[in-house]
Amino acid sequence: MTPRRPATPHQRAADALQRATGALSTSAMARMEQDLPWFRELPAEDRSWVGMIVQAGVREFIVWYRQAGDGPAPGGNEMVASVFGAAPRALAGVINLQQTVDLVRLSIDVVEANIDELLDPADVPDVHAAVLHYAREVAFATATVYARAAEVRGAWDARLEALVVDAVLRSEADETLLSRASALGWTGRGEVAVVLGAVPADRSESDTFDEVRRVARTASMDALCAVQGDRLVVVLGGVTEPRAAAEVVSGLFGDGPVVVGPVASDLAQAHGSARAALSAHRAAVGWPEAPRPVRSSDLLPERALAGDGHARRQLVEDVYLPLLQARGTLIETIAAYFQHGSSIEATGRALFVHANTVRYRLRQVADLTGFSPTDARDAFTLEIALVLGRQSGRAV
Repeated sequence: MTPRRPATPHQRAADALQRATGALSTSAMARMEQDLPWFRELPAEDRSWVGMIVQAGVREFIVWYRQAGDGPAPGGNEMVASVFGAAPRALAGVINLQQTVDLVRLSIDVVEANIDELLDPADVPDVHAAVLHYAREVAFATATVYARAAEVRGAWDARLEALVVDAVLRSEADETLLSRASALGWTGRGEVAVVLGAVPADRSESDTFDEVRRVARTASMDALCAVQGDRLVVVLGGVTEPRAAAEVVSGLFGDGPVVVGPVASDLAQAHGSARAALSAHRAAVGWPEAPRPVRSSDLLPERALAGDGHARRQLVEDVYLPLLQARGTLIETIAAYFQHGSSIEATGRALFVHANTVRYRLRQVADLTGFSPTDARDAFTLEIALVLGRQSGRAV
């Protein structure tokens, strides 16, 4: 018979650790109950899974240590599978990265605290060094698990966010819209407005979205973002005044006009704001001097000229008809004012009234419609409204 080889110091230490597996796992569980308050608050099923991770960590250290004596120690994907493979993937959403780090640190502390009692004094330094090496490998494995979970969640959130914004733009709000938005952190507070502009060329989509959410959150607003073609679409919640809200995020758009639609009561009604913003963004090229951001209502003339039926109806109903219904002389005066080159004196002579009467009537027009005939931009809007009103044939 071949005589049996005496065990090497490395094998002797591995055997001693193997015999102590149960005691080390029990000690680690007791330490978790004592030192980790969040562990005590977990449901029984989750505590069981966490316990399995800790026990797997202790057990796999011993296996790892034994293998390290004869060849390369496992690492990377093998470490992830051996330590975290027993627990369900959903556990990454139950305990956060910091809590997982606490588990790893506690497990290593338990092993180190018992080494001196379990091993021959000559083997202790080698095992201590192995513990440090193993702790590093487990730390990398932990980071891998949470990085992959974050990537999957991030990709899913991006797709879900794109679906929500697309539903708003397509006027396809249903009962799932709010639940999907809530899953993305949408609180549903206050009124909603849609902001449109060019995609910035100097940063990635994810960076842009993160920055939009950050500045919106600082201004106590919610934000949902999506890119559609060459347009960046931002849906803002918690809006009080649309242009002021758009100013918060306007610097994050690319070159060109940034437009904001009117406020809507909630996300389900935001398609009206989106429709106006889309129309205004297409027509904004007609007003190169427009402020940035600009309200969609400030682009009503350009939108009407571009064929937007909603803008045409709004000009007729909000500008032409109120003038027609107030006093017949207001329509007559504003028409004469435009016909005579915006000259108050010439308008007075044409109407056989004093110039001050013309001024008084022009002020009435401004008070009634919000557009002053003496301002070039407002006069352009009033003249377009006058033409559209006549074409509509409406008298009341």
